[in-house]
Order: sequence, then structure tokens, then C-alpha cells
Amino acid sequence: MLNHKLKESIENKFKELQMNLENNYKDLAIDARKDLEETLERLHESGELKEKYYKKYKEKLDDYTNRMIGYHH
Repeated sequence: MLNHKLKESIENKFKELQMNLENNYKDLAIDARKDLEETLERLHESGELKEKYYKKYKEKLDDYTNRMIGYHH
């Protein structure tokens, strides 16, 4: 089971990313995606985010990454 606060924190980062994309805030979306990726990696490496959940969130992040191809600073 994933810790409620941890899940909420990750989900909020996805919401921020989605909101930035919907509002066409490309730079903010890029920053939010990078922050989310770093957070997932850090939590996975520390053991706070188990493999099962890491894969689920990484797949979701990869989908966003693919949709953002062509976004540049």
C-alpha cells in the first residue's frame, strides 16, 4: 500500500503538470515534468516508492513526456 501523503504529493505534481499543459504554459510544464521525474527517481532510490508504484507513475510520466515532444526552453 502506498503512503497516503506520498500518493497525494505525487498526484498533486501530476495535476500541476496537467494544468500547465492545458493552459499552454510550456516552460512551467517542462519544469513540472522534470520535477516530477526527479521526485519519482529519488523516492524510488530511497525505497519510499516501491517498484510496483514506481512503474505505474513512470508509465504515466512517460505518456506526458511523449505528448511534450517538441517543447523546448
